[in-house]
Amino acid sequence: MTDHVEEQPLERPKVEERHEAAGLEQTTRERDEYLDALRRLQAEFENYRKRVQRDQAEYVRLASERVLKQLLPVLDDLERALEAASEHEEAKLEEGVRLVYRSLVDALAKEGLVEVETDGTFDPHTQEALLAQPSAADEGTVIQVLQKGYKLGDRVLRPARVVVSAGVPAGSEGNG
Repeated sequence: MTDHVEEQPLERPKVEERHEAAGLEQTTRERDEYLDALRRLQAEFENYRKRVQRDQAEYVRLASERVLKQLLPVLDDLERALEAASEHEEAKLEEGVRLVYRSLVDALAKEGLVEVETDGTFDPHTQEALLAQPSAADEGTVIQVLQKGYKLGDRVLRPARVVVSAGVPAGSEGNG
């Protein structure tokens, strides 16, 4: 005779259930710790972002203040030149205007402003050709500067506006 044993679903022992409950509690605790750390990190980053924005605004303000302080003597010189003009003293007026020009050039140079070179061959990165004229100069050579250009470091603030040689005029070749 065969013993017929009825199979019943195995019940988990209570120990295993307690172990799972403890594991779930541990996982929940870790999750909460990670979430708290993430929220703290998010708040720290937001504070950092705001601090960087404040610092950048302060740097801009300080840079503007420094430039303006350097331009104040130029303003003073210009006022003196205008006073001389009202008295019709041409020599003093010219001297005053030159003084203003030198003061302004010096103040801008201290900030890193440099005039764009216009001697030689046309450079499309720093110059703008407004006109090409026939001339004895080689083709592509700058023959006249209509407006000076300026750079601040490597960045072109305003390109030099120039007239470029188109080469020897047609019909004048070989007539020498």
